[in-house]
Amino acid sequence: MAEAPQGPDPRGHAERLLAWYDRHRRVLPWRAPDGKRADPYHVWLSEIMLQQTTVQTVGRYFIAFIERWPTVRDLAEAPLDDVLHQWQGLGYYARARNLHACARAVVDRHGGVFPENEETLRALPGIGAYTSAAIAAIAFDRPASAVDGNVDRVIARLHALDRPIPDMKPEIRALAARLVPSRRAGDYAQAMMDLGATVCVSGDPRCVVCPLMEQCEARQLGIAAELP
Repeated sequence: MAEAPQGPDPRGHAERLLAWYDRHRRVLPWRAPDGKRADPYHVWLSEIMLQQTTVQTVGRYFIAFIERWPTVRDLAEAPLDDVLHQWQGLGYYARARNLHACARAVVDRHGGVFPENEETLRALPGIGAYTSAAIAAIAFDRPASAVDGNVDRVIARLHALDRPIPDMKPEIRALAARLVPSRRAGDYAQAMMDLGATVCVSGDPRCVVCPLMEQCEARQLGIAAELP
């Protein structure tokens, strides 16, 4: 049996990526300022909205929701019809129904305070493996591995994995988890997302400005643009 790819050294990888993120991080309405801990409510709301929707579209919806319902308790107490009306234009209305149900569950089960660990978060309506990891990492700085489509692509290229993404999901998750640092896990999670969204993009990656170019096996092989 072939050995699993070893890939980049986790410590050096995180240091390079975080240094890049400190200079180039995207300014997004749900992100906390430098040095501040993110609001779990903001992280959760943005992650639910971002499912199957672009960052550009979500921005104005997120701001409108926060202005109307500043806390998860406010959202839980809102009539579902009001939430669905505010959601118009984002599509996939099951997400809005789960959003409302989750807000109520956070209030009813946890006193209006989002839990910090992934397992408890996954027990809430509409929260799966990725969203629970994103909340745990970004809001609570837990060393959780949040793997979305952008991170799938980054990991596949770092390790020159040339199979279809659906066939590699378990391998990608295991490789991604190895790279999560014990400190600044939330910044790291957002850095990986930003890298995939702005540099390690689909089709035509911007390898010459990538902070991980020296570690990337796909770049070394000249196949980065072909993967995944």
